[in-house]
Amino acid sequence: MGKRLVIVESPAKARTIAGYLGRDFAVESSIGHVRDLPNRASEVPDAERKRFGALGVDVDQGFEPYYVVDPGKKKVVTELKKKLADAEELLLATDEDREGEAIAWHLVEVLKPKVPVRRMVFHEITPQAITRALAETRGIDQRLVDAQETRRILDRLYGYEVSPVLWKKVTRGLSAGRVQSVATRLVVQRERERMAFVSAAYWDVLASFDPGSFEARLVAVDGRRVAQGRDFAPDGTVRDEDLVRLDETAARRLVSTLGDAKFHVASADEKPYRRRPAAPFRTATLQQEASRKLRFTAQTTMRVAQRLYESGYITYMRTDSTTLSESALDAARSQARSLFGAEFVPAKPRQYGRAVANAQEAHEAIRPAGDTFRTPDELRGELGRDEHALYDLVWRRTIASQMEDAQGKTVSLRIGASARDDTRAEFAASGTVISFRGFLAAYEPGRDEPSDDDEERRLPQLSVGQAVDALSLEPEGHATTPPPRFTEPTLVKALEDRGIGRPSTYAAILSTILDRGYVFKKGTALVPTFVAFAVVNLLEQHFGQLVDFDFTARMEDDLDRIASGDEERVDWLRRFYFGAGDGPGLHHLVTDHLDEIDARAVNSIPVPGSDAVIRVGRYGPYLERGEQRASLPADLAPDELSPEKVEELLARPESRSLGEDPESGNEIVVRSGRYGPYVTEVLPEDAEGKPRTGSLLSSMSPETVTLEDALRLVSLPRVVGVLDGEEVTAQNGRYGPYVKRGSESRSLESEDQLFSVTLEEARALFAEPPKRRGRRAARGPLRELGTDPATERPIVLREGRFGPYVTDGETNASLRKGDTIEGISPERAAELLAEKRAKSA
Repeated sequence: MGKRLVIVESPAKARTIAGYLGRDFAVESSIGHVRDLPNRASEVPDAERKRFGALGVDVDQGFEPYYVVDPGKKKVVTELKKKLADAEELLLATDEDREGEAIAWHLVEVLKPKVPVRRMVFHEITPQAITRALAETRGIDQRLVDAQETRRILDRLYGYEVSPVLWKKVTRGLSAGRVQSVATRLVVQRERERMAFVSAAYWDVLASFDPGSFEARLVAVDGRRVAQGRDFAPDGTVRDEDLVRLDETAARRLVSTLGDAKFHVASADEKPYRRRPAAPFRTATLQQEASRKLRFTAQTTMRVAQRLYESGYITYMRTDSTTLSESALDAARSQARSLFGAEFVPAKPRQYGRAVANAQEAHEAIRPAGDTFRTPDELRGELGRDEHALYDLVWRRTIASQMEDAQGKTVSLRIGASARDDTRAEFAASGTVISFRGFLAAYEPGRDEPSDDDEERRLPQLSVGQAVDALSLEPEGHATTPPPRFTEPTLVKALEDRGIGRPSTYAAILSTILDRGYVFKKGTALVPTFVAFAVVNLLEQHFGQLVDFDFTARMEDDLDRIASGDEERVDWLRRFYFGAGDGPGLHHLVTDHLDEIDARAVNSIPVPGSDAVIRVGRYGPYLERGEQRASLPADLAPDELSPEKVEELLARPESRSLGEDPESGNEIVVRSGRYGPYVTEVLPEDAEGKPRTGSLLSSMSPETVTLEDALRLVSLPRVVGVLDGEEVTAQNGRYGPYVKRGSESRSLESEDQLFSVTLEEARALFAEPPKRRGRRAARGPLRELGTDPATERPIVLREGRFGPYVTDGETNASLRKGDTIEGISPERAAELLAEKRAKSA
């Protein structure tokens, strides 16, 4: 009898499960999806190309998709077929969500098994869970597959129909997406608010009193409340005219008149304080908390969580649920009781309601795996640094969720006094005293914007009418600040609050808007580029429905109804694409009104407070006012473009003439470009071809560069000679000067060598192995990572010119954001290589 073949998505998951199942089972990995929609029309056979076209979807016949096996997965499929030929049964153990269900379905479609097929589902990888899954198998849930396939087809239709509009009206290389465009719009909207914001100055007084040496802040003058930051509108005006707005003069005068005043307690209020623990983690809250406490990106969090799940340490990490199983409740309560005492555990288990209105996953919350939880200390030697930190976070949050409330009291004091001119001033102080820490003994959730009210601050026990002494009175100036930019966790929260996206998509959304150049980071803040402004302008003005928050959330609900069987996917796709009685569909939106889009208008961004306009052009954004133009620095945040900055940029000369090229007669000019100063020739209007250009060397400046310097720069690359039948050139690259022969290159020691290096010197450089090229030399492998399951070649980690990368000797793949030299696993390396092969095919 043959073995029972189990197929999972990743090698790590396969190894863990294989250790539990024993010799009667063969456990193999598909390394993710084995097939997908084609990336280009050439991947579709000629006979089918007319039907499926560039979309890879037949929109006229039931929106049937055409799937192709990824080039990097053909060997994987071949090996799986071989294993299946000797198997007596096929068990599909992909993840228990829509994505996992679709992978299982695709495997059946590609492998075409002739043996019985069963679906194993589990949300944690432990011996007990795997045993239960074997005993409770089911068939493939076609409704979940339909929902996932509808999502995939929907995203293809959206991206392939809307992206070409951006290419025509904004610039080439842009992309649109059902959720990525909405996420970009949120970031742009926040930046618009910051650009329009007018800062307001206001003053108050900070006092220090005895007994107890506590601080209090001025809150009222003559019974009228003193304006604080929250009282100002975005345009800098005070929302309530009855408030007192102090300037510096008034604040200092008040301090002077209060110098010999008698202060007393005007009121003292105490209230009970109680704080409940947060619910166990779901995907979005795990990403948010890992960002706040561990400084992980969303991608890093999901990658580390994936490794913990696949190795059997935590439950499935893509979930909307905050529910814990009975065994998990017992484990958490028992562990909390043993670690902190019986008084820290409530009489009944805590139950948490649905945190997301349209939650769709049927899993538990994210928690430590198993019916008993291992403490972080027990795993200190087993887990890497990142894995241990994230496990500790999950463990603490789970334990705390089943502990008692934190309890105490809040105290509010009002301190009054009359100045010598009879002005009445009132100061306020508040504090929280925790008498029983409850769940705080195990875990305290982080906050995006910490508040003073969250901190324990003791105040002295004072009674109404009691005299207090003013130790100091200090006038303090403040300025209102614009709304904060989104960070990864706050953007995820904003999307989740609006019902946009799903747990499995948030990390990919963030990665996409960063990788596509719509957003860049300043510290942890997400800053939109000017190209993002142009894209959002176009979508808002001409495809408003597609980036409407409510419309996008309703699409998620529709996909849920398809998953539950309450909606038929073909009918829904037909309405979305072709339209219905209530309006046009996507196809008509992008084809019927294309000529109505004014490219200049959507690529124009007004500058608040200035008559200049930002234009997004073919070669990047620039400022324009009449005949004046100025390039914008690549790292300039939109809200930093103040009227003063506009004048500074426009005052810089756009270009300076250096003279004429004696050979061509063309004018040579030096200009300041988006990526730094450069020289270029000015071609006649009827000339063909591109002008010769050259970036200034590090020793040059736009103010002092000469015509002679410029002619040398535009002459690059310089032909040094011919070596072994191949031309050798000297070139100036992004990472410095070098010589090149065919596909080989060697770094030069200085920029001067660009113009002086000889053929013999180049020969000597090429005679040296690459690893002996000094600081830019290639190094030996940093780590060996085992064998690539797709190619069976050894994978090594190397340090390259553009950073660390993994290679199997044929395919190279750079490490992504969140990958580290120390933390990269063999599974992650194989995943990166598989993705690179698929993209290169």
